[in-house]
Amino acid sequence: MHFHVLGLGPVGSLVSHHLCKTLDTTKHGVVLIHKNAQQLKRANSVENTLKVERQGVVDTSTTSLSEIFDLAKQLRYEKKQAKHLSRNKPTSHNTTAGAYNPNARDSPLLPIESLIVALKAYTVVDSVKALLPRLTPTSTIVLLHNGMGVYERLVEDVFRNPEQRPHFIVAVNNHGAWNKDFFHTVHAGVGSITFGIVADPRGKDFEAPVTEKDDKNIRNPNRKPMQSLSLDNIVSPQEGDDSSSPYRTLHNTVAALSNLSGLNATWKPISHVETAMKRKLVVNSVINPLTALLGCRNGELLESAEARKIITRVCSEASRAFAMQAQEEEGFGDDREKKVRIRSGLSRASPGLSAEALEGECLRVIEATADNISSMLSDVRVGSYTEIEYMNGYLVGLARPFGLGMITTTTLLNLVKLRTSIPLDRLVYK
Repeated sequence: MHFHVLGLGPVGSLVSHHLCKTLDTTKHGVVLIHKNAQQLKRANSVENTLKVERQGVVDTSTTSLSEIFDLAKQLRYEKKQAKHLSRNKPTSHNTTAGAYNPNARDSPLLPIESLIVALKAYTVVDSVKALLPRLTPTSTIVLLHNGMGVYERLVEDVFRNPEQRPHFIVAVNNHGAWNKDFFHTVHAGVGSITFGIVADPRGKDFEAPVTEKDDKNIRNPNRKPMQSLSLDNIVSPQEGDDSSSPYRTLHNTVAALSNLSGLNATWKPISHVETAMKRKLVVNSVINPLTALLGCRNGELLESAEARKIITRVCSEASRAFAMQAQEEEGFGDDREKKVRIRSGLSRASPGLSAEALEGECLRVIEATADNISSMLSDVRVGSYTEIEYMNGYLVGLARPFGLGMITTTTLLNLVKLRTSIPLDRLVYK
C-alpha cells in the first residue's frame, strides 16, 4: 500500500520523514506529491532524502517514489524521461531516482489509497478536487491543516454522496517546525498529533468500546476497566488482509499514524479530537492575527495588558459560540432558554471549551512558543494568502446563526484582511 503526501511544507515533510522511518518498505511506500517538474527534479537531485533537524542533530530518510501534482504534467515528464533514458547510457548516479515509474506501477492514474493532506487550509478543497479521478470510496484522506471548516466544504462541494465518499481522518498537530532548506526541516518544538476517524456514513462503528486487559483489575475489583480504541473495529481479525475490504486503507492508515511514536501520534474518539480542534482553533485565532498585525514573536503578546484583554474577549466569544452549538446539536430548548443556560454556566459544552479553559490554553501555547514566529506573520511578510477565514472566519460563521456578537473576533478578521491588502511595510518614503 502507498501513502501519498500532498503538501511538503514543514508539517508534510515531518510526517513523510517519520512514515519513511517506521513503515515496512517491503509492503508500503511513501509517495511525495510535488507541485511541478522543477521541484521533482530537485528532489531527485538529492535522491529524495528528507532531513529533519532536532536540537542540532540531523536525521535522514529516503523515499523511492515521487509524483507531480498535475497529472498531465506527470505524463509529459515521464515521456521526456523515457526518451532521455533511451538516448543515454545509465550512469552510476541515477538521475531519475524517486521519479514515478509507470512500468513498476502500471499507470499514474492508479487510485490513491491513502492521501495525507498537509496544505494551507484555503488550498485543500481545490487540490483534492484535482485528484478526484484517483480517489475512490475506499480511499482514506487525512486532513492535517490549521483552522476548521475544510471538511465541511469537502462534504458539501466535492463528496456530496455519502456512499461515494472516501474515509476521512481529521488531525490536530501541535508540533512546531519550519523549513531551513529544500527537504531540510527543523523540528523546533516537539508536541503531539491527535487524530480521529469521521463517522462512517455507511454505519460502521469505529469506536465500539474495547476493554483493555489490566492485571490491576484482579487486585482491585472496584477499579473501572480501561477503554481503548481497537483496529479490530475497522477491519476484524476474520477479515485479515482481505484486499477487497472497503476499510483496508482506513485500517492501514490508522495503524501507520499510530506507529509514529516520534510524533506522539494518538488515535482518539472523534468527539475528543473535535474538542482539541476547537481549542487549537481559538489559539490560532488569537496568536496568528495578533502577531501578523503587530509583526512580533508569539511571546511578546504576554508583555502587553492590551493584548491580554483581546485574548480574553476572543476566548469569551468563542466559548459562547461553542456552547450554543452544543445546545443546538442536543436540541435542548429554544434560543432564549439556551442563552440563559450559557450565561448561568449550565451549558453542556465541554469544560475544555469554557472561556477560562480557552484563555489558559492560549497563554500556555504563547509561553511554550514564545520565540516562534507564527505562520500567519510569515505569510503576511511574503505577501501570501492567510488562513484567517478558516480561523477567525470560522468562529464568526459558527456564531452567526445564533445571533451572537463576535466583535473582537470579527475585528481581528477584518484587520488581517486589511493588512494583507495594504502592505504598509513595503511603503517607500521619499
